[in-house]
Amino acid sequence: MIVSLPRTVRRLYFMTLLVAISCVLYYALSWVSAWISPARNVEIPEGTAVRAFQDVQYSEQGLSAADRLRLYYWYGE
Repeated sequence: MIVSLPRTVRRLYFMTLLVAISCVLYYALSWVSAWISPARNVEIPEGTAVRAFQDVQYSEQGLSAADRLRLYYWYGE
């Protein structure tokens, strides 16, 4: 059986790039998911606890574009 060294190196290079790009994409999507997430896990009541709604006061200029986009993805409207 003949093993071609250049072909083996190309395959290892391709596999390394595939794993690296997959990891970068995974962490990027995790970051976007955490940014869009409406509530953090520490803010969610546990057991029989109930949390009341608090109205957030916004500035007179309104919401920023990033906040509006976050609310759009959060509510899906």
